[in-house]
Amino acid sequence: MNSKYLMLGLVASSALIAGLSAGYWYAKPDSGAADAPTPNTEPVPLFYRNPMNPDITSPVPAKDPMGMDYIPVYANADDDGPAGTVSIDPVTVQNMGVRTAIAEVGTIFREIHTLGRIDYDEQRITRLHPKIQGWVEGLRIGITGETIDKDEILLSIYSPQLVSSQQEYLLALKSFATLSENPFADVRRGAADLVDTSLERLRLLDVSEHQIKALQESREVMKLLHIHSPAQGVVVKVGVREGQFITPQTEMYLIADLSAVWVFVDIFEEELPWVKVGDQAEMRVTAVPGAILRGELTYIYPYADSKTRTIKARLEFDNKDLLLKPEMFADVTIYASPRENVVMVPSEAIVRSGLTEQVFIVRAPGKFEPRTVEIGLSGDGFTEIRSGVSSGDKVVVSAQFLIDSESKLREAAAKMREPGID
Repeated sequence: MNSKYLMLGLVASSALIAGLSAGYWYAKPDSGAADAPTPNTEPVPLFYRNPMNPDITSPVPAKDPMGMDYIPVYANADDDGPAGTVSIDPVTVQNMGVRTAIAEVGTIFREIHTLGRIDYDEQRITRLHPKIQGWVEGLRIGITGETIDKDEILLSIYSPQLVSSQQEYLLALKSFATLSENPFADVRRGAADLVDTSLERLRLLDVSEHQIKALQESREVMKLLHIHSPAQGVVVKVGVREGQFITPQTEMYLIADLSAVWVFVDIFEEELPWVKVGDQAEMRVTAVPGAILRGELTYIYPYADSKTRTIKARLEFDNKDLLLKPEMFADVTIYASPRENVVMVPSEAIVRSGLTEQVFIVRAPGKFEPRTVEIGLSGDGFTEIRSGVSSGDKVVVSAQFLIDSESKLREAAAKMREPGID
């Protein structure tokens, strides 16, 4: 009996509590949506994709054998932005090590380092040939490597042609002295012309002025006449010996002026757009430790080497102290002309795929848009962007291969209109 009344009391108490609660909620004013549960606005991934192999997916978060997190794929990933736009949650972006940089307007420099070979300045080489036939007598300079001055006597030569030319000149002088008082002007003029003609012949045969003067004073034919150096420099080659019969075909001396030298360098094809005539250069040689020699690029040859696929360029350097020797090797740095006021990004931001180049633009946190670009010159770690990117755009400079893999798959799926995953 007591148990029955106890149960009836519990039921009544529950009914009373329920009624009071109902009355409370019924009497409580409507507070709006503030007390309603907040819906979860974060997008839910459809599945997760292997960062190294897009064909491998997982319905739940996972890691690949290398410990890298799978990339979440969202239902609306392709709805906002051009085809190939990728959306990645911030945690994954951080785990992937994505870094960005700002495209900016600036100046791109390029230092071209190459190996140079020192050679003679072809414009300062003299090849000395006689203008007559004869025999060498009294060879004064007979050793290669000697330094000589301009007009220095190199050798003496006996030539019947020079002897006869001297005789003609002396006869002309004697005739002019006899006919200078002739009353006929034509006769005097003819005698004077004969003197001038014979004198000019001696000069054309390279008879020196001091020997002509000696001939005029002594009025005696000289058996030997001197051959003088036409230039200052170093004797590179001696082509005659004493007693040798020489002709105009004989190269008696090869003289090189080493006060300036040429340096030949090889320029690679990708460096060629940078260089131009007039660029400044620096050179270092082992034989002159610590010295930095400065010169100028003076010529770019109009052809490429078929084996090395390089283009030869020529630089000129002063060599007043004769420290530089032909056939030496040197380390050359060419300061190529800078490109100013260009849009540039770090070179590592460029993704080269097939025949095109592209970069990834950060459109929003975690959202990356592929952008095809036209690139220009590269130097000092930066690349010129001629079209596709504007100054101020934020570009991805690391982990692009992961984003590019996902982007290519998204773009292909968009083109094929792949149905959603069940």
